[in-house]
Amino acid sequence: MIVYELRCAEEHGFEGWFRNSEAFDQQADCGQVECPVCGSTEVRKAPMAPRIGKGAAELEAAQRAHDKLGELCRQVEQKCVYVGTDFAEEARKIHYGEVEQRDIYGEASAEEAESLRDEGVAFAAIPWVNRDDA
Repeated sequence: MIVYELRCAEEHGFEGWFRNSEAFDQQADCGQVECPVCGSTEVRKAPMAPRIGKGAAELEAAQRAHDKLGELCRQVEQKCVYVGTDFAEEARKIHYGEVEQRDIYGEASAEEAESLRDEGVAFAAIPWVNRDDA
């Protein structure tokens, strides 16, 4: 497990946990790393001080956090309807009462997420843990 300090195009700073350096590169290249503040997928590694001599307790805490995030993703999959790339459109329909209220999840671009925020549509972005990463 590796932890990176990350920055988005809007200069929001956040931390990202990845299986290894290659996993970050692959996810970032595919637009799967998203700023939790603005939803931007233009994310890069920020300069950071190295963490030397991680103890077992710190590694166990990182694994627990990863496991909890994986459980959250599993619960979302079980309790919500997957709408794929139609997320922004479906969220608007629900917000404006055009369709019956239901819990949904899916993907939205940074621009779509910003537009939803501007319209006052309530939603949350969570870092997704794929089953093969869990």
